[in-house]
Amino acid sequence: MAGGKWSILVALFILLISMEAAIAQGQGNGNGNGNNGNGKGNGNGNGNNGNGKGNDKEEGKEKGKEKEKAPKKKKAPKEESSNYQQLQTLPSGQERAFCKANNTCHFATLVCPAECKTRKPKKNKKDKGCFIDCSSKCEATCKFRRANCDGYGSLCYDPRFVGGDGVMFYFHGAKGGNFAIVSDDEFQINAHFIGTRPQGRTRDYTWVQALSLMFDTHTLVIAANRVTQWNDNVDSLTVKWDGESVIIPTDDDAEWKTNGDEREVVVERTDDANSVRVTVSGLLEMDIRVRPIGEKENKAHNYQLPSDDAFAHLETQFKFKNPTDSIEGVLGQTYRPSYVSPVKRGVAMPMMGGEDKYQTPSLFSTTCKLCRFQRPSTSQGLIAQY
Repeated sequence: MAGGKWSILVALFILLISMEAAIAQGQGNGNGNGNNGNGKGNGNGNGNNGNGKGNDKEEGKEKGKEKEKAPKKKKAPKEESSNYQQLQTLPSGQERAFCKANNTCHFATLVCPAECKTRKPKKNKKDKGCFIDCSSKCEATCKFRRANCDGYGSLCYDPRFVGGDGVMFYFHGAKGGNFAIVSDDEFQINAHFIGTRPQGRTRDYTWVQALSLMFDTHTLVIAANRVTQWNDNVDSLTVKWDGESVIIPTDDDAEWKTNGDEREVVVERTDDANSVRVTVSGLLEMDIRVRPIGEKENKAHNYQLPSDDAFAHLETQFKFKNPTDSIEGVLGQTYRPSYVSPVKRGVAMPMMGGEDKYQTPSLFSTTCKLCRFQRPSTSQGLIAQY
């Protein structure tokens, strides 16, 4: 009897050993590390024929990668004000537009007033252009298409600003210096100053020779060329997009445009030469013209400029679309709701300081003490050095 029990125990022991071996072999086949086995196990199975879950997962990942498509580039948003289709001109010569903006002006037809029949008049210096606005304003009005040096957001002369608060002030900067005119979360505008310091003066006379608009990963530069003798009929304006020179056409719509990631950029002539309007959708609009220091102006202010340099510079008026409440820069700060101008009122030349707060290492640098826009500086040479 005892011998029978012992035989049964031995048989059960042998059966258990056999079952463990079978389980180990199955795990090896599923998770081997052989040539075709990609499972987790380091087991004793036949790795060359391993077809475990690990291999299936890896194959699934590879197939998933093959199916992945490159993300589509987003189309630049259309400004509500300019979201329209131009219609056939009326017999009177008045241009028309069919509004497409998704607002109260949707599907409206706007007609240019008789006083300014076309959007882009040929004689821009004398005639106003028709401005079609398909935003919620839904109107067609007459406006000059050039910088107004006495208007809000203007930067003219040597150099004189009119802030977003309507207060006029001067900012000298420094000859050869670069300063952040505007720095906000989504863009920055730097200015390169040219100048001279006559004998006996303690400060430079300065003017803005170039502007650098930086947004996203792009840089648009508008600059006045250095010229010896000024001629109104010769274009002295240079435009660069991401370091490459661009030509602004003089016929048809007389404009150059491109899509910068999600924004449309348009540079259009507003005169035969030396005058353009820059529009970046969702950010800003700038009216810019190039002008020289004339002989009479030179004598009146005793600039003592050399005879071989007309000191061509920019006159600009800015219009910002959606500035933040914390916008910075020499001009930008004046658009903050809580801003109170520190300049002295009632004097001939109210001065604004802050050169140390807004000076940048180069025309293309986004770095200054109070600059908000964050983007690595690009390495591009200045269009003209003084």
